Amino acid sequence: MGAATRPMSDLTITHIGGPTTLISIGGVRLLTDPTFDAPGRRYSFGLGTSSVKTAGPALPVAELGRIDAVLLSHDHHSDNLDDAGRALLPSAPVVLTTVSGAGRLGGNARGLAPWASATVGDVEITATPARHGPRLSRPLVGDAIGFTLRPPGASSVVWITGDTVVFGGVREVARRFTVDTVVLHLGEVKFGLTGPVKYTMNGRDAAGLIAAVRPRVVVPVHYEGWSHFHEGRAGAEAAFPPGTLTWLTPGVPQAV
Repeated sequence: MGAATRPMSDLTITHIGGPTTLISIGGVRLLTDPTFDAPGRRYSFGLGTSSVKTAGPALPVAELGRIDAVLLSHDHHSDNLDDAGRALLPSAPVVLTTVSGAGRLGGNARGLAPWASATVGDVEITATPARHGPRLSRPLVGDAIGFTLRPPGASSVVWITGDTVVFGGVREVARRFTVDTVVLHLGEVKFGLTGPVKYTMNGRDAAGLIAAVRPRVVVPVHYEGWSHFHEGRAGAEAAFPPGTLTWLTPGVPQAV
């Protein structure tokens, strides 16, 4: 599809549900945005907004196996870190998240500002900018980040966008990195209280971004399982040329 045409070696992704994935790369096992609560509960998102979790995880915590790090795009929304996900954080060697989130979580949490890096095993992890809402919304919605993953010897990266809309910060990723695989947070998050305002990308938004990034593989996540997601698989898929998106079967590891 893009500039990175050779498959990245030793890359397996398991979509567990919502934004939660288990990524194996370069011998390192990384868990993203852990959400493992059972469905049915309503969660507050602040300022009078809320959402119901409508689907549970495809894998329970007990079946995850070894976790070398948790990559947490942000800690303050339950569709990215619910109670069961929060309970597993202390069992990970390190939790990489926003600087403000690390301050709230304490313990093994390490904050990364955008473009700062850390190493887990031999995998270089760089935080990328994310904006979880419209311009000037950060004081209300809080900080979020994405992540790139570069295994040893690789000239390209895996990019986890995190919860974000399209803005200059995510476009900068395309200029700084050759991206092999994108784990793309979608869903067109909206709340009745805030009307048409979007807090994550829909398919149309993402299609323009992906055209600029030109990755080999695009794996959608964060499009199902919560009532505040307003665009699911069908809507997202319709926005892209046929065959662009790689849909994973939840709970099944897939080499990509």
